[in-house]
Amino acid sequence: MREDMKEIARSYEDPHTEADIPGHGELTEALLRVARQYADARFNGEGVASTPINGMFILRETAPSPLQYAITKPLVALVLQGGKRVSMGSRSFTFGAGESLLITMDVPTVSQVTAASAAAPYYSLVMELDAAVITELVGEMGESPILPDIPVRVSRTEEEVAEAALRLLKLLDRPQSLAVLGRQLVRELHYWLLSGRHGGAIRVLGVSDSHSRRIARAVEMIRAGYAQSLRIETLAKVAGMSLSVFHTHFRNITTLTPLQFQKQLRLLEARRRMLAEGAAIGVAAHGVGYESVTQFTREYARMFGQPPARNIREMRTLAQSATP
Repeated sequence: MREDMKEIARSYEDPHTEADIPGHGELTEALLRVARQYADARFNGEGVASTPINGMFILRETAPSPLQYAITKPLVALVLQGGKRVSMGSRSFTFGAGESLLITMDVPTVSQVTAASAAAPYYSLVMELDAAVITELVGEMGESPILPDIPVRVSRTEEEVAEAALRLLKLLDRPQSLAVLGRQLVRELHYWLLSGRHGGAIRVLGVSDSHSRRIARAVEMIRAGYAQSLRIETLAKVAGMSLSVFHTHFRNITTLTPLQFQKQLRLLEARRRMLAEGAAIGVAAHGVGYESVTQFTREYARMFGQPPARNIREMRTLAQSATP
């Protein structure tokens, strides 16, 4: 990241204190109680509890995790208990209960739960940002400054965001009420995010002609067809940009070239298939678009630090040891 962007990022960082927010700790505790009750009965083998709300889920870990690689969609994650570290490029963020992680672009991240135990699991409430809702709200809220494209931010969870999230969580076990009020509360949560101190960073998702939204259209195409051959000319056309402009903005926004983005998606999906579905290395490699298992093994080891067989074996061992 350029030095000028780093300075802008630092100017938006918060001191991580709660004393100046009345009721902040109480809100986090209330969110934790409701989220824990819901998640403990529903989390899967990967520590994820799905909800009836599209794009909303609760993460639960009972031990510090290994490094987790992802190309993350735009989202907000409210940490309710425990601690986590997320890195993007040369920047690293460490945060815990009462704080939120905001990701406003599709960017590669490396994350790790750093504070979690069977007695005090890590919990976070995650909501993927809905560009359609943001576009609608931006149109109603009128003009407001747009912050530079610093795609990962951490700050205290704002009181209005926590309150809206709590009301939404309380509806999860009330399907009739959720059907009537759920969309309204999701919209309210997005509104408070847009009204908050990082609203200018989120606002860019609601501006249809922004560079970020144009690149997002290309990213959606890569995600949908990651196993297929990639034509950069087609992606540039979808983004409405010339080839040179497209390459520049794609890398500035995602930190990767289109081919690197596709490669990471392929490797991440192959790893998921081997871990979750027990797919053999060759089957996983061919399934995500690799013609050569040798090339797949080499690129997998470069990304994850180990060849596939050893990495998957260690991941399974860690998962078993972390199971309470």
